[in-house]
Amino acid sequence: MAKRSYYDVLGVGQDASTEQIKKAFRRIARETHPDTNPGDADAEAQFREAAEAYEVLSDTDRRSRYDRGDTVDLGDLFSGLGGIDDLLRSVFGDGGLFGSRSRAQRGRDVLVRVEVDLFEAAFGGEAVAEYDTRSNCAVCDGSGAEPGADIHTCPDCGGAGQVRVQQRSLLGTMMSVQTCPTCRGEGSLISESCHECAGSGSVADHMSVSVEIPAGVSTGTRLRLGGRGESGGRQGPPGDLFVEVSVRPDERFRRSESDLYHAASIGIAEATLGTRLDVPLIEGDTMSLEVPAGTQPSTTFRIRGRGMTVLGRRVRGDLLVVVDVEIPTKVTVEEEDLLRNWAELRDERIDRPAQT
Repeated sequence: MAKRSYYDVLGVGQDASTEQIKKAFRRIARETHPDTNPGDADAEAQFREAAEAYEVLSDTDRRSRYDRGDTVDLGDLFSGLGGIDDLLRSVFGDGGLFGSRSRAQRGRDVLVRVEVDLFEAAFGGEAVAEYDTRSNCAVCDGSGAEPGADIHTCPDCGGAGQVRVQQRSLLGTMMSVQTCPTCRGEGSLISESCHECAGSGSVADHMSVSVEIPAGVSTGTRLRLGGRGESGGRQGPPGDLFVEVSVRPDERFRRSESDLYHAASIGIAEATLGTRLDVPLIEGDTMSLEVPAGTQPSTTFRIRGRGMTVLGRRVRGDLLVVVDVEIPTKVTVEEEDLLRNWAELRDERIDRPAQT
């Protein structure tokens, strides 16, 4: 059975806006989420299909590649760090699909930068990201309570973390919702704070994370590692880690999107009579390039498929070799005589007197 179009899965047209796509996914997610349909394999399959469709169509780049017929690899959306929970949070907010069930605060996101060379940017690799953050306290496991201490629901807010307050004004008595002053919005109280984290549930930490660099990245590309950011403390969900890639310059090449440019120089005789050049490749070796007789300055030769990998695809750009003809600024007496003979044979005029 042929796989359904992502547009058909969400029930939208190909000209649907981003907001229409999000609205369609919200509706399907609420109807088919496994928590709403426990034990219903068909509903779970529909939910997974809709989540996959939304993940592609909500991203401009992925949607463009999908519309062109290219393969869009999402990996396994339902495993790993973050995964489907991050997707649902991006659609429904921090409360998730069914709204906030606790007052636990999500940890802050962390941004860290890593440097890679051009080879790693072209073919992918691994980089180590090091950063300072806050992690769950190992003593209390993020609860903020001393081991063995009592944790109970706040009696003033009933665990909601918020209380209703009456306020009198010129318009009469009005009700407002405020953070519970007793538990400070946590929804629970502890009899004794953890001695290690002073009840916060998190401690200062230095992290070192191995990051997979996909082939085709460029300077400014950001990679997201869900759940590797700062701890939320007191059982709050962690933030995300964003890794921004910086590609080190390579003196052999100039990059333009997925294409690489290499500048080469040849002499007048080589340009006139033809020659061969050893052109460096990003892989580290070289290839021979034939330069035909009569090559003019700034002639560009295209070597297909020897550039950068296109991000998210299994194709490569091109290597363009720009050949310039080097004109000597100084010549020996012997070289000058040869050039004058050359000019005379070609009926070229030279006003400069000969060297003595």
